[in-house]
Amino acid sequence: MAAPSAARSLLLCVMVTAFLHHLQLQIPPVATAAAASPNKTDGRDDGRGKTFSLTLYQHETINKTAYMVVDGVTGAGVSQTTTPFGTIYVFRDDLTVSADRASRVAGVAEGSSITTSLDGLQSLSLAKITLHGHRGHRGSVSVLGGTYNTKPSDYPVVGGTGDFAYALGYVRSSPLDLRGRTVTYKMELHLYWPPYAHYAPVPHKPV
Repeated sequence: MAAPSAARSLLLCVMVTAFLHHLQLQIPPVATAAAASPNKTDGRDDGRGKTFSLTLYQHETINKTAYMVVDGVTGAGVSQTTTPFGTIYVFRDDLTVSADRASRVAGVAEGSSITTSLDGLQSLSLAKITLHGHRGHRGSVSVLGGTYNTKPSDYPVVGGTGDFAYALGYVRSSPLDLRGRTVTYKMELHLYWPPYAHYAPVPHKPV
């Protein structure tokens, strides 16, 4: 009786091993995908899981899409690039796909700023940037940081909704044209999701 019992045990062991090997072949390579390079920017990855970069253009028209709601108290006067210390400014500006104001609108930037320097060139700004289906993405990111009116400014991302929920990173706003009643800014979004967020580079301070 011992020999048949040993044969049955050996046969059962072989069947279990074959089944486990077959099961292993059916498991998708999740671990391999997770180990992929975290520095790759993949705008086609449905906005989640890796990184996302996008450039849009903000167009702001005084007393049409942007208003001073509280006058400042001292310092520089009102000009194309300056406002008195303490000025509160609100805006709701279109974001287009190119620097041409007539190009397609992809979203909106809305927020406010408070002038925080006596030379009138710096302020504390908060804003929400919303995309309306541009490149298949819907949602918003919120930013908070300092603005230098005539130089590029970097704003940390402090929250997101929709496709941008849980995103971290920064938004860089650079003035392109400060002449005339309407001014134009280049807005670059650099977003990172867990577990890749800790690979996000520290933005270089604009010169």
